[in-house]
Amino acid sequence: MYEPIRGRDDPEQENKCAELHSSAIEEDEDDVEMAVHARSRLAIPNAAGGFNKIQEESSKQKQQQQQRLVSLDVFRGITVALMILVDDAGGILPAINHSPWNGLTLADFVMPFFLFIVGISLALTYKKLSCRAVATRKAILRALKLLTLGIFLQGGFIHRINDLTYGVDLKYIRWMGILQRIAIAYLLAALCEIWLKGDNNVNSGSSLLRKYRFQWALALMLTTLYLSLLYGLYVPDWDFQIPTGTSSAPKLFTVKCGVRGDTGPACNAVGMIDRKILGIQHLYKRPIYARTQQCSINSPDYGPLPSDAPSWCQAPFDPEGLLSSVMAIVTCLVGLHYGHIIVHYKDHRDRILHWMITTSCLIILGLALDSCGMHLNKVLYTFSYTCFTAGVAGILFAGIYLTVDVCGYRRPTVVMEWMGVHALMIYILAACNVVPIVLLGFYWREPRNNFVIYSTPPVGCYLHAHLVLTTFLVSGSFG
Repeated sequence: MYEPIRGRDDPEQENKCAELHSSAIEEDEDDVEMAVHARSRLAIPNAAGGFNKIQEESSKQKQQQQQRLVSLDVFRGITVALMILVDDAGGILPAINHSPWNGLTLADFVMPFFLFIVGISLALTYKKLSCRAVATRKAILRALKLLTLGIFLQGGFIHRINDLTYGVDLKYIRWMGILQRIAIAYLLAALCEIWLKGDNNVNSGSSLLRKYRFQWALALMLTTLYLSLLYGLYVPDWDFQIPTGTSSAPKLFTVKCGVRGDTGPACNAVGMIDRKILGIQHLYKRPIYARTQQCSINSPDYGPLPSDAPSWCQAPFDPEGLLSSVMAIVTCLVGLHYGHIIVHYKDHRDRILHWMITTSCLIILGLALDSCGMHLNKVLYTFSYTCFTAGVAGILFAGIYLTVDVCGYRRPTVVMEWMGVHALMIYILAACNVVPIVLLGFYWREPRNNFVIYSTPPVGCYLHAHLVLTTFLVSGSFG
């Protein structure tokens, strides 16, 4: 729910924030999400002079439903459905799977869409703050929970399909991942929204920029830092090892680099920083560039190595690394700006107009940078990729907002809305293979005689569709 953080339940801040809390309780809040006037939250007195608790609770529930931005839930649900689609069908249709390196496919929009949604949600959550200290503490705790869950799911404890081994070797645990990146972006964007915004009123586009000028300055600083490191760091030669068996020693490979500003798979600064800080043994073991023509005879799908394949084709590389996560934060800050438009503009037409102006600038800038040599690249999370994908997210969100919240067509999107509300649960059960691994753990006499047998890619696709349906049924309802 996108409600203001009040902190009334925190005894440590009770004395410090008492006046702020009392004034916030007395004020009527504007329902900025749906562009309607707020209603009084006072309970209705009954004939006996007391308060009707049933009517009070009903009024609160109705207000919470009105304050929820339905189009944002639908957008999140569409992104979850897209993630499941590309994960399952990507093995059958490599054209919609992640691009092996430069360029964009359908799967490459999933991550920026999630980050964009996080930014919008934060703008609505912190539209009115009673106590910044309480809000900061809660934001840190939420980020830590998400980070811990991400390490548990993607660090190696939840194994791949048909791998029923137990536990995780801390020597090879993967520190970064999808949820970890979202946690980092969420925390930085939340702190920006809590501490880095002015007190002036917004009555025009220029005043909106002035109010959040420090947030835009931070986005500019992060972009400058990323570009300086990506194109300025010198990448030396580096080595890595591949195990060849339990008895023989691992095979050592050397990758020749000695360059600066390279954006290829082998010698970029993004991979070098991850190898230096995280350690190469803690990176993702199935790099996306293994599907390039240099590394796979079945490109753009995975396949055997060509006879003249370079050594780096088998080297680990994390698509959610440290340096690339810097630009992921910028995507979250862009989503924060779209949320600010919802907060400060009451008219639907004004909101869509300001969204389209920002969206057009982002898409044009992204395409211009790509034509100038800064390629659209999801793995490196290039600046052109940041601009273009954020612009596309803005177009899609504006279209959903116009359809659902303005025109009121909610019935066709009820399933997507439900998926958006329960996005994390669906991600854990379906996308992280929790349910398939549990089902594979039950077998008859031999492990291969399990409940679900992965024989061909279509079978896995059908299973995932079944798992999504099962998720709906387990929750108890569709809405």
